[in-house]
Amino acid sequence: MSEMREGEEALPFDPAKLAGDGHIVFIGRIASLWNNRAECPKNMAAARQTGLPAQAVVDEDYRRGLLGLESASHVILLTWLADAGRNLIRQRPRHRPEATGTFALRSPVRPNPIGVHVVRLLGVEAAEGILDLEAIDVIHGTPLLDIKPYFASTDAVPKAVVAKRDGA
Repeated sequence: MSEMREGEEALPFDPAKLAGDGHIVFIGRIASLWNNRAECPKNMAAARQTGLPAQAVVDEDYRRGLLGLESASHVILLTWLADAGRNLIRQRPRHRPEATGTFALRSPVRPNPIGVHVVRLLGVEAAEGILDLEAIDVIHGTPLLDIKPYFASTDAVPKAVVAKRDGA
């Protein structure tokens, strides 16, 4: 974990050391060209701009669950951001003058570091468990938690906004 910035607040405990409430399993891994957080794009828009593709590689036990996924143009990938800190409840992004609650941010630093990625699906090789992706914003080897088809008719919210803050 990096040094805390002014205005940030840590939890009085480490969520990683608590007894689990559920049993999460990894169903595969992400194969990307990013080897560390410094070179990895900060979000999916930046990842798409690189023009560099990626793959989600699904473990053999879960490959039968890919049946029918080839009909989706986009999927939602849930990942486990294992290298992220888990103890900050208030954070101060570099571009903001003040701290903000963790749940008001898309930062990977959170009690449960789950990444959400809406990605364009270029192809599915179900027998090999390979999903070819337009791009991804996580480092190579990131654990994959789940895959869901993206339905524009129910998932998109065209009028959704996050109000801009002063200095944002």
